[in-house]
Amino acid sequence: MTLVMGVDSSTQSCKVVVMDASTGLSTGASTGLSAGAATGAVVRQGRASHPDGTEVDTAAWWTALQAAIAEAGGLDDVAAWAIGGQQHGMVALDADGRVIRDALLWNDTRSSGAAADLIAEFGADELARRTGLVPVASFTITKLRWLRDHEPDNAARVAAVALPHDWLTWRLRGFGPPDESPRGPVLEELVTDRSDASGTGYWNPETDGYDRDLLVAALGHDAVLPRVLAPDEWVLDDEGRRVGPGAGDNAGAALGLGAGPGDVVVSIGTSGTVFAVSETRTVDPTGTVAGFADADGRFLPLVATLNAARVLDAIGRVLGVDHAELSRLALAAERGAAGLSLVPYFEGERTPNLPDATASLTGMTLASTTRENLARAAVEGMLSGLGAGLDALRALGVPLERGLLVGGGAQSEAVRAIAPLVLGIPVEVPAPGEYVALGAARQAARVAAV
Repeated sequence: MTLVMGVDSSTQSCKVVVMDASTGLSTGASTGLSAGAATGAVVRQGRASHPDGTEVDTAAWWTALQAAIAEAGGLDDVAAWAIGGQQHGMVALDADGRVIRDALLWNDTRSSGAAADLIAEFGADELARRTGLVPVASFTITKLRWLRDHEPDNAARVAAVALPHDWLTWRLRGFGPPDESPRGPVLEELVTDRSDASGTGYWNPETDGYDRDLLVAALGHDAVLPRVLAPDEWVLDDEGRRVGPGAGDNAGAALGLGAGPGDVVVSIGTSGTVFAVSETRTVDPTGTVAGFADADGRFLPLVATLNAARVLDAIGRVLGVDHAELSRLALAAERGAAGLSLVPYFEGERTPNLPDATASLTGMTLASTTRENLARAAVEGMLSGLGAGLDALRALGVPLERGLLVGGGAQSEAVRAIAPLVLGIPVEVPAPGEYVALGAARQAARVAAV
């Protein structure tokens, strides 16, 4: 029995799965759910929480990772491991490998002005061409510019920049500050993968190389950046175990789901994401579609929305019902909700870029304003927002043949039934699972077999 470990260090928590790679754990991307479902037997698992907030002391991540691994039975009998994690977060290190300040997470918006400054300096078209991205506050490049402008002393100390999964991989391999790690602060041993590198704003998915001019424009000087590993490349930890490249969370989920070209993953959580596996790179100067790379040598164009499952939460509160009853009401109404239409921009919206927008309910008549129609309008409105993401992908020529519906919102019977009608493609709903950690486990199985 060959055991491998996959980790998902997300915004909310750290999840660890230890799996038996000899029982069918796929070591590469699949083109279908049936093959992707051959995921190997889960032998052990563990979990630990992360603190709330948009900036976090990275020591909390390290503590949570160690606790989750311990709950999952430890690493002694594991042959290989890999870590997937939340994208974009800024981990700034000094020459001794110490974290200079709390990490700024993807959901920290203080760098929105820095994003506007970078666009003004380089132009949206040029940035999209060079990196696949038009900067927004989520991306690492804007956080570095914010650091340069608002904390210049800290910026001057930066010797290396890592993302959350890069830093955790480095620490678990035994590197870090000299008084905290057996292998010391060897910054050149930082590694990442192309999916996470593609979310920084200073990496070119076409050349597979860093754009250091953009890094310097953001930070004010050059710095060590993690070496980008190929999908089947590995390094060693301090015990001689093989370590896979890891991935950003969306790319890890795509790998864990077995998504292939023609598949589009629609994730319905608090916010929503729509991302597809593509053989070709996309460039969108409007910034609607982020031109990320995937974890398997291809590309992962992605659209994010702010309003997803919480649309259902809000209307459920108005109607005074739980999710099951909201679903029953929605399915009792006809398609189109008798003309009742909900534009669900309760907290503004990112796609389309309307940060100050609010939600609106239209088409209200005495006949249409019923509990059933309001529930139906909520489901259709939320799915239409995600459908706009599919439309943006289609406009760039990304083939979309099948939708994979995941996330908490996908557990709604009404969402599952109505999604194919709104999205315009066949939809499948995989069983709930820790797909980011599973994707990392697949990477570990891949490098263990090399």
